[in-house]
Amino acid sequence: QLQLVESGGGLVQPGGSLRLSCVVSGTMSDYHTIGWFRQTPGKEREGISSIFTYDHSTFYAASVKGRFTISRDNANNTVFLQMDNLKPEDGGLYYCAASRLPITRGAPLYIGGYGIWGQGTQVTVSS
Repeated sequence: QLQLVESGGGLVQPGGSLRLSCVVSGTMSDYHTIGWFRQTPGKEREGISSIFTYDHSTFYAASVKGRFTISRDNANNTVFLQMDNLKPEDGGLYYCAASRLPITRGAPLYIGGYGIWGQGTQVTVSS
C-alpha cells in the first residue's frame, strides 16, 4: 500500500521559514506528481504546489509564488516544500498528496487528480 508521511510543521513568526518534508513509500517512479495542499477551518482544501516526478516541472498557487519552493530528492523518496517569508494566512494543515496517473499541466493543483494522501502537518504562523 502506497503511503505518504509529512513532517516539518510547527509554529513560526511572520516572516520566518519552515521546510516541510513528504516521504513517499516505494520509489518516486511509482508516482506521476506529488503535491502540497492546505486546509484551514471553514475553507476548502486548496492546492499550494506540485512537482512532476520525471522532469523539473513545478507549479505554484499565486498566493505563494516567489515565497515557496518545491523540490524532490528521488534518492531518498522525499519531496520538500520550502516556505519562506511566511504570513499568518499561510497557516493551516498541510497535506502531501500523490497521483499515480498523469496530471495535466493545465490543472496541476486540481485536488481531484490526487488519490493518495498523507495525514497532514500543522503550520501556524503567529507572533
